[in-house]
Amino acid sequence: MKKPLPLFPVSLIGSMPRSKEVLGALRMTRSGRMEPGDFDRLIEAETRKVVRLQEESGIDIVTSGELGRDNYVSFVAGKIGGVRMMSMSDMLEYIDDKKAFEDMLTALDVPAVSIKNAICAGKLQYDGDIVASELRMLKRLTDKPVKITLPGPYLLTRSMWLPNLSGQAYGGKEELGQDVVRILKAEIDNLASIGVDVIQFDEPVLTEVVFTEGKPRSFMCAALSERKDPKEELEFAASLIGQVMAHVDRTRTVASLHVCRGNWSKNESTLLTGPYTPLLELFAKVNPDLLTLEFSTPRAGELSSLLADPRIAAHTSLGLGTINPRTDDVETIDSILSKAQEAATYLPVDRIWLNPDCGFATFSNSPVNVLETIAGKIRSLTEAASVLRSKHHEANG
Repeated sequence: MKKPLPLFPVSLIGSMPRSKEVLGALRMTRSGRMEPGDFDRLIEAETRKVVRLQEESGIDIVTSGELGRDNYVSFVAGKIGGVRMMSMSDMLEYIDDKKAFEDMLTALDVPAVSIKNAICAGKLQYDGDIVASELRMLKRLTDKPVKITLPGPYLLTRSMWLPNLSGQAYGGKEELGQDVVRILKAEIDNLASIGVDVIQFDEPVLTEVVFTEGKPRSFMCAALSERKDPKEELEFAASLIGQVMAHVDRTRTVASLHVCRGNWSKNESTLLTGPYTPLLELFAKVNPDLLTLEFSTPRAGELSSLLADPRIAAHTSLGLGTINPRTDDVETIDSILSKAQEAATYLPVDRIWLNPDCGFATFSNSPVNVLETIAGKIRSLTEAASVLRSKHHEANG
């Protein structure tokens, strides 16, 4: 059975900044200069600090901070057989239109020279643990409900598919996608056996499909893979995500889908813009318990673009993004209350969760904020939740 949660439950999205020690350990581990056991002990010690920050701040569903991952998706290269970590220069060898690829990298506001990507270089194999060991560690560190985050099946398929290399093992992206789904189902079973309260699947690539038509591709959104007609691409994405969502036992675990418009730069002008309207059909088809979405930035459009749709408002809970992880300012409690009250005009209050728009450290070596500011943002979030609970308990009392 699911653990009971308060009204307006609060959680983070996933990533937190890594310390200098962790960044050094990630580099040494990749080069074979650090023993896996020593790395694991360091990550657990650093994760303990992240957990303590959340507990002391009043977070309701605790996350690990993803400290042992090099970024939000490429970490799977060390977890799934048949996947290889490749630098941008490595990938260039397999790119037909090399100039277009180089132009895309030049236009990005990310440290492209240091970025690597997990690429399918053979048949995928599930080795028994993608984030399961991370979940076990998290449960050793807290008695609170816990959330584990995973790259979604569409994101994995798009980001791992390099046609001239991956095509040697698979007949197409669709065939690769089914193997990705198979592996994620096995991992879901593993997580369920350990005990997990929320499983969040990250699918930021969905916004690339609908918001970059006729515009330059964005690295955040698996730009290596060929892009088909948006309608066809969304149908493919929905087929993968829907299979994975349906595999989660909803009596025990909340199945969450997280979508954003990019989270690698503090320069908002480099990130995607547009309301959720083009994704409503997919959201309805894949049927998550919880849609965890950004709404603190004007780039996300109005709440009404999502919640006025009866298919969403009828039964889906909303993880309402009210904190921008990329800004230096700490949001006021009033700004969070205002957004939550607007959501409450569409949804029952027991289906509104509160969270930041996205994580605080998409890439391990390039966080979008610092701990002092993050702590202030989290306090605003939990204090707003406390005000909302008091108000609605009184109203119902």
